[in-house]
Amino acid sequence: MRPELAEMRERHGFLLDENRPDAVARRQQKNQQTARANVTALCDTDSFIEYGGLAVAAQRGRRSAEDLIAKTPADGLIAGIGTVNNDLIGEEKSRCMVMAYDYTVLAGTQGYFNHKKMDRMLKLAHEQRLPLVLFAEGGGGRPGDVDAIGVMTAGLDLSTFAAFAGLSGRVPLVGVVSGPCFAGNAALLGCCDVIIATKNSNIGMGGPVMIEGGGLGVFKPEEIGPIDVQTKNGVVDIEVADDAAAVNTARQYLSYFQGRAPQWEADDQDLLRDLIPENKKQPYDVRAVIQAMADRNSFLELRPKFGPGMVTGFVRVEGRPFGVIANNCMHMAGAIEAEGADKAARMMQLCQAHGLPVLSLCDTPGFMVGPEMEKRAQVRHVCRMFVVGSHLTVPYFTVVLRRGYGLGVMAMAKGGFHESFFTAAWPTGEFGAMGIEGAIKAGFKKELAAIEDPGARDQFYNQMVNELYQRGKAINIASYLELDAVIDPADTRQWIMRGIKSAPPSKPDTPGHAFVDPW
Repeated sequence: MRPELAEMRERHGFLLDENRPDAVARRQQKNQQTARANVTALCDTDSFIEYGGLAVAAQRGRRSAEDLIAKTPADGLIAGIGTVNNDLIGEEKSRCMVMAYDYTVLAGTQGYFNHKKMDRMLKLAHEQRLPLVLFAEGGGGRPGDVDAIGVMTAGLDLSTFAAFAGLSGRVPLVGVVSGPCFAGNAALLGCCDVIIATKNSNIGMGGPVMIEGGGLGVFKPEEIGPIDVQTKNGVVDIEVADDAAAVNTARQYLSYFQGRAPQWEADDQDLLRDLIPENKKQPYDVRAVIQAMADRNSFLELRPKFGPGMVTGFVRVEGRPFGVIANNCMHMAGAIEAEGADKAARMMQLCQAHGLPVLSLCDTPGFMVGPEMEKRAQVRHVCRMFVVGSHLTVPYFTVVLRRGYGLGVMAMAKGGFHESFFTAAWPTGEFGAMGIEGAIKAGFKKELAAIEDPGARDQFYNQMVNELYQRGKAINIASYLELDAVIDPADTRQWIMRGIKSAPPSKPDTPGHAFVDPW
C-alpha cells in the first residue's frame, strides 16, 4: 500500500467506534449509544457520506498532534448527508443532512472547527433543501480552543445560529437529545421543529458553569431542565426511553414529510360508531378515535403532557400523511386553553411550512373563560388559532365528533365552518353559539325567575334545553347549510381521501407563514 493511502486509512481509523473502546465503554455505562452509532442507526445502510471527518480541535498550541487526532476526532461534530427511509420513499425524497455532537469529545462542546464545519453543512442544506437531524447533546461553547486566538475573540459574529434558524419553515428540522444539552447546543435545539428527548435528558439555556459564573448558585447538570419539567412546559415534543427509541422516532417523524407510504393497514371502521358515548356528558379518549381512524400504528403525538386539552400529532390515512389537531374532552371537557391553542397553532404552522394537509377533530364547548384564565393571556394565545388558520393554504378538513360551540369550534375549523375545505359532523354532533345549558340560564333568566314553583321552573328549563338540543343537532344544522354534511363515522376515512383528491395542491414555496414558531 502506498504510504499516503496508508496514512489516510490510519487517520480515518481514529473516527471509528471500534478503535475507541474507552469512549464506547463510557457511553455504555450510561446506557447511551455513541454519536456515530446514532448516525449509523438513523441513516440507511451505507448511505451516509461524512464531511470534515479529519478535523481536530483548535488546540494545536497546547496539545500534540497525536493527542488531538486520538482524543478529538472530527472536532466533536459528525456531519454529513445520507438517506432516511429510502426503502419506503425512494432515494431522491429521502436525502437528509445529519449533524451529531459527540459527547465523548470534550463534552460535545462547540469548537472553532466544528462551527466552521457546521456553517459549511448549513450552506448545503439551504442550497439543496435537505431535511436536517441534529443530535444536540453537549455543553455549549468551548473555551479551550487556543488556536482561534487572533482569529476571533468573543465569536459573536458567527453565522451558525442565524443559518440554522434560517432553515425553519424551509426544511423539516429535527432535534434529538440524550443526556445534557446546554447553552449553544440548546440554542440550536430550540430552533428545531420538533425535539425528541430521552428520559435521561437535561436541557437548559445555561449549564452548571454558566449558572455558577453568573452568581446564580451551584447546580448539578441533572438539576437543570430535567425531562419531567421540559415535557410539561412544552419544550420537549416527544419523550422516549433511550437512544435507540429516539433514533427510531426521528425516522418516523421524517417519514411524514417524505411522501405517501406505499403499504398500510387500517382497523375496522365500524368501530368508530361506538366510540362516542350515548351520554352526552360522558368523556371519552379522543386518542382512541384518532388511532382507529388512522392507518394502523401511524399516529405520532407531539407534546402530550403540555396543553392537555388539545391533542396534536401526525397520522396517515391510506398512506397519506396528515397533521391532526383534536380536542381532548377528558381535560376541562375539551375547552380550549392558552397552552392548547399555542399547541394547535404551531401544528398548523408545521403543516403549512411543509405542505401537509390538516385534519381537525372537534369536540369542544369553546374557549375556556374566567378571571383566572385571563391571567394566562388567553385573549392573545387563543387568537393565534384564528390568525394562523386564516393564512393556511394547505387542505384543511374539519370533522365534528360531538360538541361544537362558540368561537372555540370556529377556531378549530380554520376560523369558521365555511373556511375548511369541508366541515362534516358525525350524527352525535351538537352545535350552538355557546353551551346550551348556559345559554338557557342567561337568555331566559327573567322567565325562570318569574316561575315560583321549583318543579314548574325545572320543567320549563328542561323543555328549553331539549328544544335547543334538537335545534342544534347535526342533522338540523346541516339542513340550514351551516355544515357541509353529516356522515357515518365509519365513512370518515373515505371523506378524508375524497377530500384530499379534490382539494387543490398546496403551495409550500409560498407559505402563509414563512417559518415555524419555536413555541
